[in-house]
Amino acid sequence: MTPTSPQKKKLFKRLFYFAKPYRKYLVLSMLSVILLSFPGPLRPLLIGKMVDKYIVETHNPTMLFFASLVLLGVLMLEGMLQLLSSYFSNLLAQSVIRDLRQKIIQHFLTFRMSYFDRNPVGAMVTRVVSDMEAITEVFSSGIMEIISDLFSLLFILALMFWKNWELAWMTLVPIPFLLIATRIFARSMKESFQQERVAVTKLNTFVQERLSGMAIVQLFNRQKQEYQRFEKINEGHRQAHIKAVWANSIFFPVVEILSSVSIAFLLVWGALHVSGKTDKEIRSMYGEIFAFTLWINQLYRPIRQLADKFNVLQRGTVRAERVFDVLDEEEEIQTGGTLTDVDFSADVQFRDVSFSYVEGQSVLSHVNLTIHQGETVAFVGATGAGKSTIVNLLGRFYEHNSGEILLGNVPIEQIELYTLRKNIAIVLQDVFLFSDTIHNNITLGDPQYSRADVMEAAKAVGAHDFIMKLPDTYDHEIGERGGMLSVGQRQLLAFIRAYLYAPQILILDEATSNVDSESEVLIQRAIDKITDGRTSIVIAHRLSTIQKADRIVVMEKGELVEMGTHEELVVLEDGYYKRLYDMQFFNQQAEKDETI
Repeated sequence: MTPTSPQKKKLFKRLFYFAKPYRKYLVLSMLSVILLSFPGPLRPLLIGKMVDKYIVETHNPTMLFFASLVLLGVLMLEGMLQLLSSYFSNLLAQSVIRDLRQKIIQHFLTFRMSYFDRNPVGAMVTRVVSDMEAITEVFSSGIMEIISDLFSLLFILALMFWKNWELAWMTLVPIPFLLIATRIFARSMKESFQQERVAVTKLNTFVQERLSGMAIVQLFNRQKQEYQRFEKINEGHRQAHIKAVWANSIFFPVVEILSSVSIAFLLVWGALHVSGKTDKEIRSMYGEIFAFTLWINQLYRPIRQLADKFNVLQRGTVRAERVFDVLDEEEEIQTGGTLTDVDFSADVQFRDVSFSYVEGQSVLSHVNLTIHQGETVAFVGATGAGKSTIVNLLGRFYEHNSGEILLGNVPIEQIELYTLRKNIAIVLQDVFLFSDTIHNNITLGDPQYSRADVMEAAKAVGAHDFIMKLPDTYDHEIGERGGMLSVGQRQLLAFIRAYLYAPQILILDEATSNVDSESEVLIQRAIDKITDGRTSIVIAHRLSTIQKADRIVVMEKGELVEMGTHEELVVLEDGYYKRLYDMQFFNQQAEKDETI
């Protein structure tokens, strides 16, 4: 919905709250635009006097030259004030938007993962980029220029009435029609800006998702269909802008016509007043007509620009509303605890823990489990059984609905989030790497880790040799999401990262499910290395990777159905683990037979 007038006032008040630290820029820009409103209207007055005194009356070239120098000085002053107003208003705008952009990114960093599950990445990018650019214009070319235009209008009208009040009234006859046209124009723009806002979000979301998932689009030959979908979204984006263009295309010619009508009234007045007058009296009117002609042009220009600037304010208000909607999102903020002095070498306990991503659809149901310090516990089960949810709850990416998760005797929600996550490392199935160097992806830009630390960790994990074979070794740029590396290599970098950060609790979520057999051997060695001596939770699809685990927990439909060592579970008749193991063993044996 388009903001109402009270909402607009509230939004502007909030925007100017971010301008408070930059009062100096605000004052200087306002002072500049106010002063800028005076030189322009003075020029027609000076030109009128030059025509009357130095051309019509005296024919004095010398004085005309000096008057021209004065006029040139006024022009230079106007140019200087334009420079200052533009500089300070843009300096103010960019300072405010920098702070606002930092604020929204900081806010995003505090949200629960459920927020990112519900909101497309493209929509969030729009908030940080496109919406911010529209808000920038509110300060740089919106409010300040409106103030300047209003002062210019008032000064022009004052000069016109001072010079000749009858002529002033005559030339202002079309103004009421212009005000009506402006009102209609402003109303027509409201809906178009709303449509534009939705269209921009749709376009950004679509492009971001399709570029990220281009491999899937091409793999399943969806290029034609996705292009057709893009055509529809792009056409909607075009139509949203065309409506605004159509309104502008009607309004601005109306302004020009009304401006011409004012000049026509000026000429009519002149024609009526020359009747019965001497040549000298007629010549004395030349300067006045010159001045009023220029004033009329100057009068309609600010009115036309005011319509533009109100459009800028309208667009900025609509975008600001969306930005503040994010900043006002308090329910999604993950509240952190306060405890920092916590013993992470204690046992991890799940006491009657239940959880659901969607209300009414249980994912975990009354889970009771204790993971002892230094123990390696593996979780197995079908997709959707709740294995990864255990990980998400322990890292507080989501909050459990009921029950308790304890570290020793301390509920994890009482532990400061930074402290909790500093002591827990997670290696996911889908490793995310940034478009950066090997070194920076391992350290995540943390300056406390030196190149020697990174190399030592890589050697410990068994990945140093493959890194040294890359161009530029540890300074090798790996491309977006590590696309220049194999799946196994990306996984090894994640293990180096986990080893380097030396967590007290290590979580491996399907860390070997997507790698080949050769990479699996290297990764299994890395797992043995980094799990040694620390509490480890392993979620596995390949049972061959967890046979050495101290305990194996079998999950089904959010409940713990079996628990024990590999040797204990594999002999249970009609046991879930035994069926799963026999199935995988049979498939592996069949693959070997086919190879032979």
